[in-house]
Amino acid sequence: MTSILEGCRRDGEILAGAGFDAVIVENFGDAPFFRGAVPPETIAAMTVCCELVRRTSGLPLGVNVLRNDGHAALAIAAATGAHFIRVNILVGARVTDQGIIETDAAKLLRTRRALGLERVSLVADVDVKHSAALGASTIDDEAVEAIERGLADVIVVSGARTGEEASRDAVLAVKHATKAPVWMGSGVRAETLAEWLGVANGVIVGSDLRANGRAGGPIDRSRAEAFVRVRKG
Repeated sequence: MTSILEGCRRDGEILAGAGFDAVIVENFGDAPFFRGAVPPETIAAMTVCCELVRRTSGLPLGVNVLRNDGHAALAIAAATGAHFIRVNILVGARVTDQGIIETDAAKLLRTRRALGLERVSLVADVDVKHSAALGASTIDDEAVEAIERGLADVIVVSGARTGEEASRDAVLAVKHATKAPVWMGSGVRAETLAEWLGVANGVIVGSDLRANGRAGGPIDRSRAEAFVRVRKG
């Protein structure tokens, strides 16, 4: 935990210093991921990490508990004052490396209301990476379902795998299908940021900020600063 917390503190301070708008904490290093609820030690550890990042960076905080534990993310948000949670599979069912994962949006949204956490925005993926739809569904149909029936606030469109760029056609299809904000969820690099900001409402970036542009390592300060310089023009 000492090493993990130091990495969280360092990464959060770099992102804040570079001028990012927000930070997302997720248990990316937990592979292989649990298909359903994560164990209590994961929730406890992530709560400590999230509070440290929020306090030291001063940035709005998001929480993503992999593979799909929205209830844990919501609990962490309640304890740490996080602004949003990301739920990878909010509507429908998908085949993943963990097996078949189904939505639990009904319970999640009722829990959010019961806890008085309507301020915590719900960010939902469509056609989420590392998975395939169980049944026929287009990405724009899934986006409409996520907004209208899953009550998501923001839609995320990603590539097929971590670090892979999304399809421009897929992003445009989702934007045309719903008026909700659409974020890019993977594959955005400093050299493509300007182009994607002309299409999407926002981007989530991970791999491009890290050493050698590969997911999983510490954030590289120079790469983070270069990324923000592109956005500022």
